Amino acid sequence: MVGWRGVGAALPNPNHHALAALERLGKIDSLITQNVDRLHQRAGSRNVIDLHGRLDRAACLHCGAFEDRDSLQKRLLTANPFVNEYSHIARPDGDADVPEDYILQTVTPECLSCGGTLMPDVVFFGGTVPKPRVEQCYEAIDRSAGLLVVGSSLQVFSGFRFCRHAQKRGIPIIIVNEGKTRADDIATLKIESQGLKRLVAAVDELIPSTEKKTA
Repeated sequence: MVGWRGVGAALPNPNHHALAALERLGKIDSLITQNVDRLHQRAGSRNVIDLHGRLDRAACLHCGAFEDRDSLQKRLLTANPFVNEYSHIARPDGDADVPEDYILQTVTPECLSCGGTLMPDVVFFGGTVPKPRVEQCYEAIDRSAGLLVVGSSLQVFSGFRFCRHAQKRGIPIIIVNEGKTRADDIATLKIESQGLKRLVAAVDELIPSTEKKTA
């Protein structure tokens, strides 16, 4: 409730736009993201697999119905008018340092369809990525000529497993990341120094100026 204002207003950066441009050029077939902010979609990427879910909607634990996060935010603020006074406790990642007395007085809206319990439609730490989603990722890798890893340390196994899968299939792995990653020892190519800036610059050279303006 406190952190959504910042997350909902976030905008894609040049790296998001670069990956969307590569898709338009036919260089990217599918994009698997560990992020839940939907910024890849805002940048124009179309074939995106949200591995850990999406923060822009809530899901009912009982009937499975979804509710748009902006709609839920309005209901949350109506039920908890004191929340605007707590904007100072929001953190950049969208969470908040919430005091106990704040939690005790918070009213949580119920599912509009069945009255059940709502939660963000994301996989939290310790949770399990739905098997069909994982299989969709494997299929995308199997039909690809290579696996490009951008801006991830791959410390979380749910992402690292796709590098292991590509290795088993003999599919080249290219990593673009500042700093060490969990898959450095199996990578075909590692671009570290100024890697993301070099990726953006390479895309800028490939895309006509008229297209860059609309990216």
